[in-house]
Amino acid sequence: MIGRVFNGRYRITERIGIGGMAEVYKAQDQVLGRTVAVKVMLPQYAADPEFTARFKQEAASAANLQSPYIVNVYDWGQDDGTYFIVMEFVRGTDLKSAIQQRGAINQRKVAEIGSQVCQALSVAHGLDIIHRDIKPQNIMVQPDGNVKVMDFGIARAKNSVKTQTSSVLGTAHYISPEQAQGKELDGTSDMYSLGCVLYEAATGQLPFDGPDAVSVAMRQVNEAPVPPSQINPEIHPDLEAIILKAMEKNPVNRFRTAREMKHALDDFMMGRPVNLGENVNSAATQVMNGVVPPISNDVPGGTAVMPAVSSMNGNSGPMKTVDYRAGGKEFDMGKKKSSKRTVGIVIGALVAILAIAGIALAVSGAFGGQTRVPDVTGQTEEAARQAIEAAGYVVGEVTEENSTDTVSGRVIRTDPAADSELAKGETVNIVVSIGAKKGTVPDLNGKTAEEAQQMIEDAGFVAKFGGNESSDAEENTVSRQDPASGTEADEGTTITYWISTGPELTNVPNVIGDDQATARATLESAGFTVSIQDGEYSDRYDEGVVMSQEPNGGQLEAGETVTIYISLGKDPATIPVNVPAVTGMSESEAISELNSAGFTNVGVSYESSNTVPEGDVIRQTQSGTATTDTYIEIVVSSGSGSSSTDDTQPTDPDDSTTQSDSQG
Repeated sequence: MIGRVFNGRYRITERIGIGGMAEVYKAQDQVLGRTVAVKVMLPQYAADPEFTARFKQEAASAANLQSPYIVNVYDWGQDDGTYFIVMEFVRGTDLKSAIQQRGAINQRKVAEIGSQVCQALSVAHGLDIIHRDIKPQNIMVQPDGNVKVMDFGIARAKNSVKTQTSSVLGTAHYISPEQAQGKELDGTSDMYSLGCVLYEAATGQLPFDGPDAVSVAMRQVNEAPVPPSQINPEIHPDLEAIILKAMEKNPVNRFRTAREMKHALDDFMMGRPVNLGENVNSAATQVMNGVVPPISNDVPGGTAVMPAVSSMNGNSGPMKTVDYRAGGKEFDMGKKKSSKRTVGIVIGALVAILAIAGIALAVSGAFGGQTRVPDVTGQTEEAARQAIEAAGYVVGEVTEENSTDTVSGRVIRTDPAADSELAKGETVNIVVSIGAKKGTVPDLNGKTAEEAQQMIEDAGFVAKFGGNESSDAEENTVSRQDPASGTEADEGTTITYWISTGPELTNVPNVIGDDQATARATLESAGFTVSIQDGEYSDRYDEGVVMSQEPNGGQLEAGETVTIYISLGKDPATIPVNVPAVTGMSESEAISELNSAGFTNVGVSYESSNTVPEGDVIRQTQSGTATTDTYIEIVVSSGSGSSSTDDTQPTDPDDSTTQSDSQG
């Protein structure tokens, strides 16, 4: 595949990824001169006509999604039986790799990632596009910390290989219960998958795991997740509640929309009370009884196609519930145990917890008190000071920092971080936002797409390709940009640029055979300047008719000159005319008569004659009609005596002197 050029435009340079449905390559767009990613669908899927039909529809739908958090789809098509999609090449790493390398991620960063993914999902759901394969492998983290979601619409296309819902598409570790069962999906399925992603990011562990995809999917349907705080005690109760609400087994109990989930995550980041929606009081994760059928697991962590089940199997009793609210976390896996034994275990556990808590309180009291740094993110400096001092700490250094996420004058973070354990009386430093860093939009005029992209990113902005357009700018360079160069803008602002395909060209009309007036009007109405030149004599084109033009066809810019050449008609020299009868005329009269008729090629010879007076024409070699370039000879009398025929010569009509033979 390396070196192959798709559609004569996208040259493959290296493979950068492989999944269960496709391979992804880095490529060079040879038209726009930019780096792109090309996703090539595997042959077993590209060969299915139903798949290809939906693939085209979904690729076109994905190309319509416009969001700074969605990977742009530039192009798609088919080349020699291979179906491909051309996407924005995103620099950075996928979230899965980040989790594998670092383990649990800072919980505020987890919320920020979730908020951005929610914004992307909100755009897609608004266009009736369900992702169906949200997983950390499809979330790219860029160098600036922002994310981009990949593969919008592609999962839906793959899920539409058959008209019946007899197959289910997804990745077992992140698939929603209803998706595993082949049920009709809506946007809440994507939110369940996002909940699984945030769970993994916040804890460093998958919510459900197993030896194979089948067992993992069965746990998605049948089990409730372990509350994240049991894995990572640092997790804030509000973030935990958001994650578990997104992972409700019953879609009705999840966030109603991606926007609602985004608001909850934003509230958590800004330190505001988190609204979990109307069903917050129930706060119950319902565990669905049932089994999941066999699942293809050829690609670890990859998108799997699995047969669906039409109904749930297994126990038909009431669904169990798990209360995940802060303070007393019950975790019922649905197993039947003796109630007395259960009560005993619970009482014993409570006694042990209280004993440990008592010891901890005694120790903390002896040493002045150990508590947690309050979360003052998003508060004003004054409000943050009051909260920190009220918690028993001393406010230390207050520094300022640019931020695109926190408004000016509000707290970005504290040091030590919020929720950190810290003895009372210790110092807490505050970092306050001074707003987004400003930058000057660079001048992209005359730059190639790749150069423009690099300049925008180097200046701290986000680059977006607006499309191709005809303009006076040089071909394959930036024709215009928005905002304009020199504008002051916040760092992270999107700068859109358009690439010129060169000036707009117009087809040159063919006016050969038209009369001069008609030809001129035709060319001028097409936007061209007309130059008229004399042509040549022509047997084909009448006088006054266009016999040729420059250029003849092709395209020119409006206002350029087209030259037309006008026929002079037939060459007079080729038209037969009457030859004057000059016998008996004097030599000079005869020559003048012939010249006047157009015959200029006249020769004179002399001959003695006893009957024709000397100097008069005895006879002529041509009579009747002839073309004017015909040679005509006149024989002139030299009087009586010997004749002289060696003096024959053509005459010049402008030469009044004629040569005569004086021999007598």
